Amino acid sequence: MAKNKISRAQFLRGDYRGGEVVIRPPWSLLEHDFVELCTRCGNCLDACPEKILIAGRGGFPQLDFARGECSFCQACQRACSEPVFTSTDQRPWFYHIEIDESCLSKNGVTCVTCAEQCEVEAIHFIPRVGSVPQPQVSTSACTGCGACYRPCPVRAIQLQKSQLISDKQPSQRLETYL
Repeated sequence: MAKNKISRAQFLRGDYRGGEVVIRPPWSLLEHDFVELCTRCGNCLDACPEKILIAGRGGFPQLDFARGECSFCQACQRACSEPVFTSTDQRPWFYHIEIDESCLSKNGVTCVTCAEQCEVEAIHFIPRVGSVPQPQVSTSACTGCGACYRPCPVRAIQLQKSQLISDKQPSQRLETYL
């Protein structure tokens, strides 16, 4: 069984399994490296034009999609003087959304709010005979920007780490945080 590498902060707060992971800014290093190198200066928080970066536990920056979506503008990365980000030649992160069972459409109420907000058209509603159209997410098209999260009237949108990602890539595990 592979051991999870956890940060000092995770150890001190009792997160020995490394399960409590939050969404860091796009292009962030793996969680344990990010927490070790970030000085919590707040420059990235101030630089974010969408104001979705907040000071999370311990003062470390994290995204709050309840405030809006990420445009992947790289302002947070440019504002940071520490080596906590990877190259922007790669995908910003490897997340996609999932729609849980509290979705209005999954419960017989017509709602397509999430699809209307998705600029990359990763969310489609498939017609069903005798029922309302059902949501379908293209995980390969989804950027994990969070545009669909805030407008959802029942908070049915969850951000998940994409399955095809190894721990060597610049992303971190994410429990259902949103």
